[in-house]
Amino acid sequence: MKAVFLDYASMGPDLDLSPLQNLVEHLDVFDTTEDDQVVERIRGSQLVFTNAIELSAEVLSAAPELAFIGLTATGTDNIDLDAAGEAGIVVSNLRAYCTQSVVEHVIGTLLMLSHNLNHYSSHVRRGGWQQSQDGNDLVWPIREVSGLTLGIIGFGELGRGVAKAATGLGMDVVVAARPGSPTVPEGRESLAEIYRRCDVISLHCPLDDNTRGLINADALDAMKDNALLINTARGALIDTAALATALSSKTIAGAAIDVLPQEPPVDGDPLLDYTGDNLILTPHIAWGSREARQRAIDGITLNAAAFMRGEPQNRVA
Repeated sequence: MKAVFLDYASMGPDLDLSPLQNLVEHLDVFDTTEDDQVVERIRGSQLVFTNAIELSAEVLSAAPELAFIGLTATGTDNIDLDAAGEAGIVVSNLRAYCTQSVVEHVIGTLLMLSHNLNHYSSHVRRGGWQQSQDGNDLVWPIREVSGLTLGIIGFGELGRGVAKAATGLGMDVVVAARPGSPTVPEGRESLAEIYRRCDVISLHCPLDDNTRGLINADALDAMKDNALLINTARGALIDTAALATALSSKTIAGAAIDVLPQEPPVDGDPLLDYTGDNLILTPHIAWGSREARQRAIDGITLNAAAFMRGEPQNRVA
């Protein structure tokens, strides 16, 4: 079978691609693919691998030989799944490959925010410590996370992983009801209660009509003034202009944001312009430990092999 990997550079350096190369008869590997190059590059291929390239209904209709799409991610926002299903194209994603990497990122940024490490680091670099008169530079509060309440919105693989790690740190964990659900199941809390009660809120839900703009000005106003917000899920879950305002006005204490509504944010974003030390902004790298990225390559190889045996796995279309 002929295969093509459209955006291999998105997986980062130092990976072993040989399992996938050995599986297929011919594999074309492109570091990046522009929108106007997609149709030409997938033409004649039975298998396509991608992380984030958009494969619309129009693109899929121009690839009659395409039979399988292997995603190097869990999210499927970039694929028209309905069109793929109608065309008989199998789409498989990855599950649980980056859990440890994301969990460590969430906990790491949580500790940075709760201990105000950005503030203290900037303070030292500005010469504040050097000019201290009494050696006491405890200007910003340092909070132990043990005993704090963590609210998790989205309780899939990643949400459960974060909950387990947070429990190990002595945090109380509460889980939100599914956004858009008319009822609150036993053992879950309403979003309003999550906003009101939680010291830390971590987002792990998919982006859909019920979650787009979920964290808006009203939600931020409902949070504690010492609350911390962490998003490693999808950028459009948050109204970033509202978040920048909330951080500036100290409506909430801090945020760690790994995703933005547009990636890369070539048209800018309010959070890119925000300069306060109560924001940690990273370029969608929570998933990106080398170990997780290699598991992704191994995972798409296993998914493709299962498809070629006639036993598709991790199928989303």
